[in-house]
Amino acid sequence: MLNASPDLRLQIEATPALHPRHGSRSSPIAGVVLTGGDVDAVAGLLHLRERHCFSVYAPERVLAVMNENPIFGVLAPDCVARVVVPLDRPMPLAGPAGDSGLAVEAYAVPGKVPLYQEGADFDPTPSEAGDTIGLKVTETATGNSFHFVPGCAVVNGRLRERLADSALVFFDGTLWQDDEMIRMGIGAKTGRRMGHISMSGSDGAIAAFADLGVKRRVFMHINNSNPVLLSDSPERREAEAAGWEIAYDGMEVML
Repeated sequence: MLNASPDLRLQIEATPALHPRHGSRSSPIAGVVLTGGDVDAVAGLLHLRERHCFSVYAPERVLAVMNENPIFGVLAPDCVARVVVPLDRPMPLAGPAGDSGLAVEAYAVPGKVPLYQEGADFDPTPSEAGDTIGLKVTETATGNSFHFVPGCAVVNGRLRERLADSALVFFDGTLWQDDEMIRMGIGAKTGRRMGHISMSGSDGAIAAFADLGVKRRVFMHINNSNPVLLSDSPERREAEAAGWEIAYDGMEVML
């Protein structure tokens, strides 16, 4: 599993493949790979606290967020291993259930620390310190791979080079416009200030991907303020005309 969002319990209930198989407290979930320490990525781990053995994989800076918060102590260390994922080096995923047949390569993308870690003197300039990462997930038997980047403040040259000509990229689709939440009166921050690139605009994700040769592009992590969620909106038509798909609950993708 990639990240554990706060609604994980509902996702499990709606997905038969995630239901218990060997008793009421078993789970086929053998591991969770984290791309950041934001609530959106880690809160769902608390739904997996019933002494089921699995592994949490994350870069050192992301695991440090968990280690600093005592609430994650409910994930008993004798059941839940915390495994450091190195940056820029493929790592096989093998936990209590054995070899998964998958490998991940984590890499830093422009972003920021979680909101609750900002502090009074926080510098909002996007950094690549490892607080926000992307993943290249590879099926080791075939070499088929995809990229998973749920949070990203800007598509810079390094990220362009990494994603170019990929078969599939799941990418940050939080907002349609950078000042969307301010204009709607539901927030005081721009998307960039929150560590998220917008979909539209000359410096948005649609424009950034236009010449990357990515064969399949899927927006995810979409805020409920984003009009692209509406199937009949002009924004949805614009995104689809540019070759993008909009993720939805229960979506299945085959490579």
